[in-house]
Order: sequence, then C-alpha cells, then structure tokens
Amino acid sequence: MKIINGGVCAAKGFTAAGVHCGVRKNKTKNDIALIYSEALANAAAVYTTNLVKGAPIEVTKKHIANGKAQAVICNSGNANTCNANGVQVAEEMSEITAAALGIDKTDVIVASTGVIGQPLSIEPIKKGVPMLVSALGDNSTEAAYGIMTTDTLVKEIAVSFEIDGVECKIGGIAKGSGMIHPDMATMLVFITTDCAISAPLLQKALSGDIKDTFNMVSVDGDTSTNDTVAVLANGMAGNNEITEEDDNFKTFMKALNTVTVYLCRCIAADGEGATKLLECKVKGAKDLLTAKKVAKSIICSSLTKAAMFGADANWGRVLCAIGYAKCDVDVTKVDVSFKSVKGEIAVCESGSGVDFSEDKAKEILLENEIEILVNLNDGEFDATAWGCDLTYDYVKINGDYRT
Repeated sequence: MKIINGGVCAAKGFTAAGVHCGVRKNKTKNDIALIYSEALANAAAVYTTNLVKGAPIEVTKKHIANGKAQAVICNSGNANTCNANGVQVAEEMSEITAAALGIDKTDVIVASTGVIGQPLSIEPIKKGVPMLVSALGDNSTEAAYGIMTTDTLVKEIAVSFEIDGVECKIGGIAKGSGMIHPDMATMLVFITTDCAISAPLLQKALSGDIKDTFNMVSVDGDTSTNDTVAVLANGMAGNNEITEEDDNFKTFMKALNTVTVYLCRCIAADGEGATKLLECKVKGAKDLLTAKKVAKSIICSSLTKAAMFGADANWGRVLCAIGYAKCDVDVTKVDVSFKSVKGEIAVCESGSGVDFSEDKAKEILLENEIEILVNLNDGEFDATAWGCDLTYDYVKINGDYRT
C-alpha cells in the first residue's frame, strides 16, 4: 500500500470538477463540486445523528437505498437546512445533475454545507452544473475547494493497494473546520474507489471504520446538521468482487482506514482558528469503550484545548476531563505525558504531579502537532482521538459567521 496523487480522481473511471456558480458572494472561491463515475457504482454512506438534518440527507438516503450511485453534487455556502422547500431544491439539484450527465436522478448523491436556515436558490446551481460537467477531469483539488466553507486547507488523499494481485485505488476529499463533534461521521467526506466490493460489505466497511476515525474527531463540541460520509466503488480495477469478510476485505478495510485517518487529522488540524493538531492516545483501559470515552473527553475539554493553545502544561485539566468522562477509571493509576517533535515529558504519574521542567514542557507544546499520552494502567485496550486547540480566532470566526 502506498500514498499516491489524485484524490477522488485517482481511481479508474472517476472524474471531478469544482467551480464558482454564485451560491457564495466571493467570486474567487469555488462553491459547487461534482464527482462522476463512468460506471454505476456500489454506494454506502453514513450521516449525522443530529435530529435537525439538512434536506440533502433525506434525498440522498432515498437515492442510495438500493446501494447504487454514479455522481455526487455538492454546494458550499448554504446548508439547505431548515428550509420549507429544502427537499424540493435538493431533488432539483439531483435532476439537473442527472440530466447533464445522462444518468438517472436517483443515482445522484446530493450534499450541501454552509449557513443554516437561509433559503438556497436553485438558479446558481442551474448555471453551475453545465460548467461542472464541461470541466470534469483530473480535478480532485478543484472539487475539494468547491466543498470548503471556513476551511483553510484542502483535504485530499489517495492510496493504491492490491487485491489478488490487481492494483486498486481509493481516494477521498473532505471539508470540515467548525461544527465538528460527530457521532457517525464528520462534516462532508466523499471517497471513491475502483475496487470491486459488494454494496453490503462496502456499507459494513464504512460503518465499522467511522467508529474509530470520524467518530473520534472533535473541534468544538457541535454536531453538524449535514454530516455525510459517502463512498462509491465502481469496480473498474477489475478485481474479483469482494463478497465475504476474508483477507481481501481486510486489505480493503486497511486502505479505507488509511484514507479516513489522514482526513481525520486534516480536519482536526484545520479546526476553526486552530494553530495546533491535538492527538490524544489512551492506553491501558479495561475495555474499548472506556478508552474511547476518555480520549474523546480530553479532546473535547475546552480548558485542555485552551491550555494547549497557550503551551501551558496544565495536566490537571487532562485529569479533570478523565474524571467527568463517566467511566470506571481509577484516577490514582493514571499517567500523563505530552509529546511533540521536540520530545516527550511526563507531567503526571499515578494521578499525581511530578517534577518537570516548565521550559522543556513549553518547548514541546509550542509545536503545531501535540500528542497527549494517557496510560490508565488498568487493562489492554487503547483508543485515539483528534482535536485542536481553542483560540481567540474561533470566537471571531463564529461571532459573525452568518452576517
């Protein structure tokens, strides 16, 4: 398995495009994206658990109920959520896209992201779709730009792997910077592969993977209304279709996980206003649920996040977050250390502070990628969660996000 270029266009038969059509006022930014497969693909998706859901989710669920899709259309700048005519607009988006591509409208995945509660006009999209179709090509990056809102970095990756000696490829793009606290996925993630895998196993692979990847990311504790992770597998690599949970399925799962973990780290590092990627690794838990809940609690702690922003080795905030994680943890056994490219420093052993160099700790915490290492010393289970620091800019960005 190796990292390759191409994003969602790396796999055979997939093209993409991104343009500005007018949903957003800023004409310098793409605001609509299209991903297209030459062949009808098996499809799988997971969605937000928020009771308030964007209209595109309702439409997409209906469209891919048969496990099939051939295109993804997504706009940024407007979430098409809490609008009386939202479903109608989402259906129109799929109809316009399908007509331009010559496919069935039920084979189109629809997504939107941006401001909640503002009507989405279909007119810019009518103008944008023909431009997208004309621009289809090896344009994964342009599509990635087209789904961004407050993101500052393009998030895309692709890897190659082998199934029974046949080279397969899988790639993805993502957007997500704020309103990131999912319980199924993250903001928007679109993944393509030319590997032949049945729709049921594709869904099983995705649903299993997100438990340890996108479910373990938090930027600000807010779960989005439009979270969607969708995967299209068109089988054009030519491998024998994966229909059983055998070694080939495990290989596919590893490739999928390589893509999703990378995108998780990108999303966390690009949290709104963030200056640092935080990776919390918990080990020594008595069970997997405890390891996950502790790691997520630490990553979600506003006080811990603020301390990391200030390069303050305030390990007491880590212990505090463990204490309210509602897990059966013996805090008198807990060890904590901080790590970066500048080294590692132990700050807590057996639930109590230890002497350490504040200067060395600050040097470690001034880096832009920080590991918070926790050993519960109570078992053999481990988990990892990703987040970011909490900065002044987060409030600035969200204080006037709509206006």
